[in-house]
Amino acid sequence: MKYKTCVSIAEKTPNKVKQTLKIALKKSDFVEIRFDFLKIEQIPETLELVKKDLKKSVCTLRPKTEGGQFPGNEKERIAIIKLIAEYNPFLLDVEFNTLKKNALLAKYLKSTKTKLLVSWHDFKKTPSSVELKKKMSQMSKFSNFVKIVSSAKSTDDSTRMLELYSKRGKNNLISFAMGDLGRISRILCLYLGSPYTYVSLGKPVAPGQFSVDEANKIINLKK
Repeated sequence: MKYKTCVSIAEKTPNKVKQTLKIALKKSDFVEIRFDFLKIEQIPETLELVKKDLKKSVCTLRPKTEGGQFPGNEKERIAIIKLIAEYNPFLLDVEFNTLKKNALLAKYLKSTKTKLLVSWHDFKKTPSSVELKKKMSQMSKFSNFVKIVSSAKSTDDSTRMLELYSKRGKNNLISFAMGDLGRISRILCLYLGSPYTYVSLGKPVAPGQFSVDEANKIINLKK
């Protein structure tokens, strides 16, 4: 079993995305491209520049309400999500809240061949086990790739996020806790069945993220 990493890329120009992606894929299995860090008009150009590597890319376009940087309105964001879907990346990350509010988008994405990663983040806390399990089953109606991430205020919060793996059923689950107290869950989730864990190339893109070198070092200790 190979434990896999996914480098988050949050660059501000198309060329920088392309350069960083090349470096990242030498060290990592996958990349997550945060398209919300680009100007809207740069996104189509970026997709063209990196299209050969999209089969190893998780594409994300986070709105500000979900901790992202997307500068436009929701109508523009949905149009771009549809555009990304046409490129058929490894995974297209769309928020559970977006899919829930937008039946037409959910239906459209189902009609494309793109694999969806349905994601949900709690930036303040970690919900109860009952809430987490309920959330997971609601999310899995849209895709069997499910990402549930919380913020850890205690080690116990991390454990609760990891306990979800024993209830995941047929889901490809990515579940961990952010922040310093959640760091260990970003590694342990791999041993519990997460398809990959998110890492950074240099400085963390999300709170508590390991760099790809640190993560590889830890994963290789087991060998």
